[in-house]
Order: sequence, then C-alpha cells, then structure tokens
Amino acid sequence: MTNYKLALIGYPLGHSLSPILYETAFKNLGIEGSYEILPTQSEDLINRIKYLRVNKYYGFNVTIPHKVPTTLFLSEYDEYVNLTGAVNTVKIEENQSLSGFNTDVWGFMEAIPKDYNLKGGHAAVIGTGGASRAVCAGLHKLGITSIDMYTRNVVDSKDTLDTLRRRFPAITFKSIQTSLMQGLSDIDILVNTTPLGMKNFSESTSPVNDENLETLKDDAIVYDIVYNPLKTALISKAIKLNKRYITGIDMLIYQAIRAIEIWCDKTPDFNSMKVAVLEKFL
Repeated sequence: MTNYKLALIGYPLGHSLSPILYETAFKNLGIEGSYEILPTQSEDLINRIKYLRVNKYYGFNVTIPHKVPTTLFLSEYDEYVNLTGAVNTVKIEENQSLSGFNTDVWGFMEAIPKDYNLKGGHAAVIGTGGASRAVCAGLHKLGITSIDMYTRNVVDSKDTLDTLRRRFPAITFKSIQTSLMQGLSDIDILVNTTPLGMKNFSESTSPVNDENLETLKDDAIVYDIVYNPLKTALISKAIKLNKRYITGIDMLIYQAIRAIEIWCDKTPDFNSMKVAVLEKFL
C-alpha cells in the first residue's frame, strides 16, 4: 500500500488548516498518509525542494510566497498553471521530476453553485495580488467576459493587468482605484482576493462599504476567498443585506479535494472535511 508522505511549504504557515483537511481525507479514504507543515522562506526554496525529493515525499502543496517561483522547477504542468503562472500542488514523479497543478482555480469554480450561470457576465475582483490570477482564470473558464479589477494603486497594478489581458484576451479588463468605487449595479459576482478581513489582519475591515454593496443586483454573488474567520466583515455585510454569498472555506476544501485526486486518484468526502474544519473554529 502506498504511504502518501506530503507536506506544505510557504511562509508563514502558523494559520494553516491543511493538516486537518488532509488527515481527515486520509481517514475518510482509508489510506495511509502524513501531512507536514514545513515553513520555508524564499532563500530556502531550492534546498527545501531538494529535501522533499531526497526524503521521498510523494508531493507537496505550495503557498505564499512560492506559488510563482516554484513553477521554474516543474517539468510538466496543467492548463491552470499555464493560465495563472502559479502552482499550488506538486507531484514528485518516480524519476524525481516535478509535475505542477493549480487547484486554486478548480476550488474557486467548484464552490460556485452549478445553477448560477456566469457566461457573458460581468465580475468585480477586489485586489490584484497573486490570488487574483487564480480567480480570473476561474472566471474565464466560467465564461465571464468583463472584469473590473479594483486596486489600491492603479499605477502599481499595471504590470498585473497587462499580464491578465495577455492571458485572457477574451475578457475586457478595467482597472479602478478601490477608493473610487461608485456602485456595483451591473456586477454578477463580486470577489475579494485581498487579505482584508482576515484574522489578525484588519479583521473588522470590509473591502467594500455598505453603500456600494447595497447596489448589487438581488441575484449577484458576494464571494470572499478569505476563510478565517468563517464570516468575514464582507460576508457579514452581505448576510445583513440578504445577498447571496460564498465563503472561502468551500474553496479551501475543494482545492484540497482536487489535490488528493491528483496524488491518490481518489475523491474524499466534502462534508466530512468541512465538519472537521468547522470544528476547529468552535
């Protein structure tokens, strides 16, 4: 029986819920496996990858700040790595080569209700950091044709917007200063990709004020990829205004499920993983 020796690399990693997710998945599937947290700063990335190969790890997850630089070590990669230029799941092949996948894109899409049609729709994405790439790739796959990118500094975000326009030529991108937001009445889905609202990071702050959130259409979706706390300031506002919403916890679980499928060729139960995560917050 294969023993799936896996790990997470990135820095910092103190907040990670990944061990709970994967240990629950292993138990659910009845397979042997271990999942380690390996804090890895940028200057240690090369040595860390060597360590994982030499010590016969089956694969590893990648988080900030290594999602982009780790792509340089890949021999093969999936379409989502190609679209985003970032990797979050790596399988170490028998010949020690690295195959890369971006399950963030899949996780982002999977959390959106299947009955919600975004084809030809208009999205608003808050933030132009690394996470916005995966979100834009997911919106592209779902058929969105127009995205308003809200950023703190339009000039500093120019390179990111130029990259997005090259990667997704079928989408019309518009760059808007966040402080100049004036209503969202034509938006089908609003996605926060910034850390605003995250535990221990401006937890009480929402990236969108009540006045703008109120202008959303009744059937529009508010999606916050931040998963800790479970109900961010933005999600709390959406609930208060009776808006449809998606929390970051579902995206987190779905991207982990996809990673398990890649490594183990088996699909763990979503509900058991969600219960395990929710218990962590009780």
